[in-house]
Amino acid sequence: QVQLVESGGGLVQSGGSLRLSCAASGSIFRINDMGWYRQAPGKQRELVATITSGGSTKYSDSVKGRFTISRDNAKNTVYVQMNSLKPEDTAVYYCSADAVSIGAGLAAYVYWGQGTQVTVSS
Repeated sequence: QVQLVESGGGLVQSGGSLRLSCAASGSIFRINDMGWYRQAPGKQRELVATITSGGSTKYSDSVKGRFTISRDNAKNTVYVQMNSLKPEDTAVYYCSADAVSIGAGLAAYVYWGQGTQVTVSS
């Protein structure tokens, strides 16, 4: 099994910045892609950004130019730096990891964290 724990969420004013972290732990054999998603009340979960094990990134149009995703493979951790935050960014942010666990054999699964709240006031 692989566990993901997010941290760094909180309350900020519009135009402010936050940096979220997500650390993976457990019986990890390999982590492939990692990513950030978000879900606002009454809405579906949506993609924020993804990053491959080699460092290739992809962003949602709504955050492109404002958010930056990165990872530290030695620490099994993914980050997202969020700048110029807007009230529309308010949501629960979830991290994910496509990973192979020692206990799960050779099959890869997508694991999810419990989420961290980001609130941007106007």
